[in-house]
Amino acid sequence: MTLAVETETPLRLEGKYKAMAVCWILGIGSLISWNSMLIIGDYYNNLFKKCHPTRALTLVYQPFALGTMAILAYNESKIDTRKRNITGYIIFFASTLALLLLDLATSGEGGLGPFLGVCVFVALFGVADAHVRGGIVGDLSFMYPEFMQSFFAGLAASGALTSGLRLLTKAAFEKSHDGLRKGVMLFLAICTSFEFLCILLYAFFFPKLPIVKYFRSKAASEGSKTVSADLAAAGIQTKAVQAEDEAKQYERLSNKQLFIQNFDYALDLFLIYVLTLSIFPGFLYENTGQHRLGEWYSLVLIASYNVWDLIARYIPLVKCVKLESRKGLMITILCRFLLVPAFYFTAKYGDQGWMIFLTSFLGLTNGYLTVCVMTVAPKGYKGPEQNALGNILVLFLLGGLFAGVALDWLWLIGKKDGF
Repeated sequence: MTLAVETETPLRLEGKYKAMAVCWILGIGSLISWNSMLIIGDYYNNLFKKCHPTRALTLVYQPFALGTMAILAYNESKIDTRKRNITGYIIFFASTLALLLLDLATSGEGGLGPFLGVCVFVALFGVADAHVRGGIVGDLSFMYPEFMQSFFAGLAASGALTSGLRLLTKAAFEKSHDGLRKGVMLFLAICTSFEFLCILLYAFFFPKLPIVKYFRSKAASEGSKTVSADLAAAGIQTKAVQAEDEAKQYERLSNKQLFIQNFDYALDLFLIYVLTLSIFPGFLYENTGQHRLGEWYSLVLIASYNVWDLIARYIPLVKCVKLESRKGLMITILCRFLLVPAFYFTAKYGDQGWMIFLTSFLGLTNGYLTVCVMTVAPKGYKGPEQNALGNILVLFLLGGLFAGVALDWLWLIGKKDGF
């Protein structure tokens, strides 16, 4: 079966920078809800002190994200990308709004019931993340690498943005009655509004950009069935034509073949996020001790990580410093595990300056290596194969997140109130 669409390269691919800006915003929207949970960890730590909420909520989130992503990655060639991504952003919007309403309904009281309610909405964040991150990455894999870089920069920007907003709301309400809760309420309201903006941008603006229409039409001409709804939304009709003689033209590598050819890239992403999530955010909230910054200390650490993670995702735009060697990526990622003893001894013997430095370096290496892997891996494949590979890589990324979250609990061994 072939798709009769216009695939000639236009003289001017208009809308490139608009598309990059939208990808950046969509990246923020795909993680801002979850980052909001990490950033307001100080509020939930006060509300549910005995539940280790920073670690527990992360452990709730990741299995749902990983399980949903595994199902979606296996069936990616049959799933309508437009419906998948819009569904994900709607779940993000509804769940963030529900968190806000839950806190209003319970008047900010702790207890098992409200905590379980929070866990339910966090689980929905995981489901939404799998829909959006895998869907968007698969979609952008057959477009310009700059689009992928912008999306991943947006993921990091969501962390930096939420950190900045959290510091502002905390400072604004610090001296008022119930100030911590008021700051959190305002913070969640802003995040909810941002998710609604992402729904509108992806559904109505992004598909109509000329450069996006071109790449999706090209993917359709190569046999992709996942972009038809997006093309229809842009006013481009696809026509199914039976052509057995052309079947070979649209043969694509299977998911297994793609995985075997890109096993090292998948392992790279897994190892990057195993290390990152074994330290961030649980260790930074609960294992770094008391310092001069007091209750601001953990917020400053989280903000340091997020800012440098964001900065690092723009470094690969400079080609002379972009790491593309498969062997070089693997060696660098393995060397990064030296940060584990570095964090341990710094928490035990160092002061806050060294901890801020290490946290910044963790964010710097996380952002830089993620973009290097994600922009190099899809090169040389057809549109449908790039889409499938993008989903496979995100699956391993989420697998690394889950493994890192589980390993993060090991830091509690030996602590008096650890378990």
